[in-house]
Amino acid sequence: MQNTIKAPVTVSGVGLHTGQTVTLSFKPSEEDTGIRFLRTDVDDKVFIEADADYVIDTSRGTTLEKDGIRLLTVEHVLAAITGMDIDNIIVEVNCEEMPIMDGSSKYYVEALEKAGIEKQNANRQYFDIQETIRFYDEEKDCEFIAIPSEKYRISSMIDYNSKVLGSQYAVLDDISDFKNEIASCRTFVFLHELEYLLKQNLIKGGDLSNAFVFVDRPIEQEELDRLARLFNKPSVAVRSEGILNNLEPYFANEPARHKLLDIVGDLTLAGKKIKGHIVASKPGHASNVKFARHIKKLIKKKLSEEHIPIYNPDKKPIFDINDIKGMLPHRYPFLLVDKIIEISDSHVIGVKNVTTNESFFTGHFPKEPVMPGVLQIEAMAQAGGILILSTVEDPENYSTYFLKIDNVKFKQKVVPGDTLILKCNLISPVRRGICHMKCVGYVGSKIVIEAELMAQIVKNPNLQ
Repeated sequence: MQNTIKAPVTVSGVGLHTGQTVTLSFKPSEEDTGIRFLRTDVDDKVFIEADADYVIDTSRGTTLEKDGIRLLTVEHVLAAITGMDIDNIIVEVNCEEMPIMDGSSKYYVEALEKAGIEKQNANRQYFDIQETIRFYDEEKDCEFIAIPSEKYRISSMIDYNSKVLGSQYAVLDDISDFKNEIASCRTFVFLHELEYLLKQNLIKGGDLSNAFVFVDRPIEQEELDRLARLFNKPSVAVRSEGILNNLEPYFANEPARHKLLDIVGDLTLAGKKIKGHIVASKPGHASNVKFARHIKKLIKKKLSEEHIPIYNPDKKPIFDINDIKGMLPHRYPFLLVDKIIEISDSHVIGVKNVTTNESFFTGHFPKEPVMPGVLQIEAMAQAGGILILSTVEDPENYSTYFLKIDNVKFKQKVVPGDTLILKCNLISPVRRGICHMKCVGYVGSKIVIEAELMAQIVKNPNLQ
């Protein structure tokens, strides 16, 4: 089932780059609303969904923007939400940047734990990885491999080709271990990156207590003293492993674990909980977001495929051609439905076998036969007519008539040898014999036509 939080909870801190004091509030949200951010310091109250399509920058963290409203460094907040197994939540902030806290997700996790997790009355939708997915970001030399698994697992390897930070490996065996194994792992930076950020007038909220600093070049005491003054420290020194002595690590591989934390946060932007094992080599925000977008495309493709009707010729139809003749008044050459393979109160699926013997092929592009679009619409209407007529006791005494045709799109030719699958769904309940349907025609897995049809069933005049 989906989860939200039981009560609102607030944390405060400083934005890493802006240096502004930020108040962030987590609030409960209804089923199927997802993770949404809301800036309270702007007049326009625009919800910014946690969606990879809204990412506009990954150079110093993950930045979202929608309708001109921007949010910086959202990854640690998103990691905490996913790590605490929450589906629906509102994140209100009074600044454009999330508070950096200690450079991890620890304080966000503690706040969510304090708020309490509440089960909701809607099923969770997963992106279930059923076959191996490979994704390579050539620009960043980063590779993701997604493998089927019954739970969400992540393995991450980093390699900065540096004497002070070489190869490290981290594993999150189950997302339920996030709180204890990953949440407290803090971010890190190389000294040369720190100097660049300072020159760009950034990291105004940095104070050497929210990041490890790796010293990747010789450094004089004078420079160390300058760093100490800059970050309000009595003194700083370089430890034997090439790290400033500003922090004590919780884990020997804390940098790799923090990169794994970033993966959890950034992949939240794919839009669904993941069920599978993600293996990442040299991940970073840019590559993480690219992979999240790739997953989002796969989710969209999977959803579209779930709507494709499955036609099994070996399965006995609900209505065969003789049943259909008993319901529809149409006859050769205008009876355009051969079978009904599925029907309910709100939908119907019919089959039209298109053969070269169709009468219209003799005159409609005879050298390159194409089924006329108007007859495809007629075939869909007949399938929809069967849906309505199946609800009356004497369907043979009724006829169906078009009232309106809207939003017709022809997407691919229908030619001899094709099996045209006609799927019609009610847009609204049938009232006074009027039926409003969304109809889609498929050949195999491809949509060839779609339209919205409105028709009415009327008792034949000679029987009234």
